[in-house]
Amino acid sequence: MTDTDDNADAGWFAGGSSAGSEATGDDPALRARIAGGEADAPRDWPGLAVESGFADSRDGYYDRLHEASVAATREAVRERERADDKQLVHAVRAMDDCERTANELAERAAEWAGSLFDDAEPGIEGARAVAEREPEGELERRAVSLAARVADLAAERDALAETIDRIAPAVAPNLAEMAGPELAARLIALAGGLESLAKKPSGTVQVLGAEDALFAHLSGRAPSPKHGIIYTHEYVRNTRPEDRGSASRALAGKLTLAARVDHYSGERRETLHEELRERMATIRARVEEGSGDGGGDGAGDDTVAATEGDE
Repeated sequence: MTDTDDNADAGWFAGGSSAGSEATGDDPALRARIAGGEADAPRDWPGLAVESGFADSRDGYYDRLHEASVAATREAVRERERADDKQLVHAVRAMDDCERTANELAERAAEWAGSLFDDAEPGIEGARAVAEREPEGELERRAVSLAARVADLAAERDALAETIDRIAPAVAPNLAEMAGPELAARLIALAGGLESLAKKPSGTVQVLGAEDALFAHLSGRAPSPKHGIIYTHEYVRNTRPEDRGSASRALAGKLTLAARVDHYSGERRETLHEELRERMATIRARVEEGSGDGGGDGAGDDTVAATEGDE
């Protein structure tokens, strides 16, 4: 592997520290050549490295190549993890963890507080009320402290939700507007990133979050799922059951296009949103026209195979 500049014939190690020095493979220039360098033809790089003094032997060359490759990989991973869509994934997963943990602890706090205080209420709000009490004795202090932790986790969950509401439109403007910031963040998290979501077919986006139901269907134990997490979108949730398959397909198709536009251009496109609104109006008009049965949400129409193509 070589660079494409004046050192193209000298190897990726050109300019690197000599053998026996304290320098390691964590050199910016070496990392850059490892990550983006290229060679027109193979050469005896170990021999050239020994001749240039970069390595004291062929084995030493491979040791330093390993160090430089690991350093370049770490840098690439570090940059990818710091990307905005990855931070959005961390935020939504942390929000879910806070919510789940707060609800679990709230049950324990309510049970404990109920044995100590006659007017203790269940749930997060009950925990917040207990957290404001003045404890008397060691046991009450511990119960009040536990309730305070529940209140803190619930507050952190709300703060994370506000952060997602602010960040998601900047990361994926079309997707966030179409799905809402929280659903957009969840879709990105389920896909593993905005790029991964943009590369998925609409049929896969349609059932993201319904993997258990999908696997049950593929093993012949259940019908094909009509939707996954996109059920929380009002276009699906507020559509009559017999038309939800059509609504899910229409929404998934436009969400897929929105993710692709966000990833590859980042520009807001009003036509995507207009087309989705028109499509949903057509689907919901079936109720008034009395043609809901012709909408086609039977078993054959709702198979995953039928939804794998993009709109």
